[in-house]
Amino acid sequence: MSATQLSIESAKKANLNLVEGRQGSQALHQTVVAYRANRRSGTACTKNRSEVSGSGKKLWRQKGTGRARMGSVRSPIWRGGGVVFGPRPRDYSKKILKNVKRLALRTALTARIRDGAVYSVGDFSIADGKTKTFVSNVSGLTDAKKVLIVGAFDQSTFRAGRNVARVQLISAEDVNAEHLLGYETVLLTPDAVETLARRTA
Repeated sequence: MSATQLSIESAKKANLNLVEGRQGSQALHQTVVAYRANRRSGTACTKNRSEVSGSGKKLWRQKGTGRARMGSVRSPIWRGGGVVFGPRPRDYSKKILKNVKRLALRTALTARIRDGAVYSVGDFSIADGKTKTFVSNVSGLTDAKKVLIVGAFDQSTFRAGRNVARVQLISAEDVNAEHLLGYETVLLTPDAVETLARRTA
């Protein structure tokens, strides 16, 4: 099993629709920001003075004690009181148009090909489902620290590679611009090239 570096010319021969110049940089930025924002749970929450535990009794009389007037133990200036302007549950998700996502994918793929980080490989599969075999095969293809392998894989291959932190297996239907930018080397199987050609058309 060997890996062949994918050039701009060979990518065009494989019907991959690439971008010219700096076209799509804004779409790529918006898309990656949206992917990261959509992963945020938005569940951070603090209690204000109406929600914290504590009596509503006035602590001491208004006048005559020599102390500052104080109405509630739940006041934000007291220890254990409510939080002023703290975080509340919110939705961070952003909507991205389909054509913007497609342009972002094309832009990311073009950038990685220009960097010489994309390689085409033959059918990648681990018949015995062993992690040792998986690591050996990946090391024979590339010495990169972080590797993304895009293709259609059987269960034994997924099982062999699921505990290898530096390598991720992903289908060509699910790969996105953020995946392509996040790994030192990208390996594409023949079926992945066909699927990406369709997705970038």
